[in-house]
Amino acid sequence: MLTYVFTVDDLARMRFAISPMFELVSGLRTLRDPGRAPIHLPWIRTALPIAYELGLQPWLAMFPSRGYMPDFLTPPPTTPLATVEEELELVRSTPAKQIGFELEIVARRSGTSAGIEAMRAHPRREVRRLCEALEAFWRAAVEPHWPRIHSLLEADLRHRSRRLTEGGPVRVFEDLHPAVGWAGDRLEVEMTWTDTVELGGKGLLMMPTALQAAHPAAISDPPWQPTLIYPSRGLALLWEPGSRAAPEALARLLGGTRADLLAALSAPRSTTELARSLGLTPGGVSQHLAVLRSSGLVEGERHGRSVLYLRTPAADGLVEARD
Repeated sequence: MLTYVFTVDDLARMRFAISPMFELVSGLRTLRDPGRAPIHLPWIRTALPIAYELGLQPWLAMFPSRGYMPDFLTPPPTTPLATVEEELELVRSTPAKQIGFELEIVARRSGTSAGIEAMRAHPRREVRRLCEALEAFWRAAVEPHWPRIHSLLEADLRHRSRRLTEGGPVRVFEDLHPAVGWAGDRLEVEMTWTDTVELGGKGLLMMPTALQAAHPAAISDPPWQPTLIYPSRGLALLWEPGSRAAPEALARLLGGTRADLLAALSAPRSTTELARSLGLTPGGVSQHLAVLRSSGLVEGERHGRSVLYLRTPAADGLVEARD
């Protein structure tokens, strides 16, 4: 059992973030043991050949399918919307002493490999090489799906933030995962190891994940920010087609395209993602979204260069009334 002990300051400093780097590394862990994550088989079929083509095999021992993984490969993000480039730079800047310390733990618990031994001997050089390979894997295997993954994670953050506002930490954690529970002033997470972490005013970083296996993970050792990683809500929707056929009655009311858009907006999605999944032009999607937004059926929020759209509760009622 892992126990995080909170103070009042820790509750005030609890925050949420999305980490592209964690998704990248979690994807590689999933490739090590696809049977643990059958929900991701549509992605695994395309990503596995890419990993072999890029020559990632020597480093895969650093990404065991379960158990300890070096924390320096997934530094907790310092901003809610970190980019993969920013996080790769944090990995490159890890002190050599920290790299060696964490690789020693991996070798002791999961065994070593040529890649691990090379990095222990030449940490600066090998970390740069690894980051180049990881960035290439991101571009080829993860980035094409990132809008959809990001939308799923963004929807989870909205859900958690709303529950925190409504009822504090009890509400945040009560539907997080069966292995996670809030008890008084502490958060208990079922793990195969035992530790108690006094947060001591550092707060806890909450990070939803899509490509991680089904069980929560944690970063609790110094010098890293205490972090709880948990499976995002809605994972079953991740690799489904962009939308199902729109309800016939709804299509008659709104028109087929607008009905399809509402059916696709069960989680936040950008204009580009909607256009790609529905086979429409971005301009056409924007026009339909403008009508739906002015009618109170869709809401939008800008994040960086994109606007994410989500259907409103009124639209939820229309879609869910199809039966």
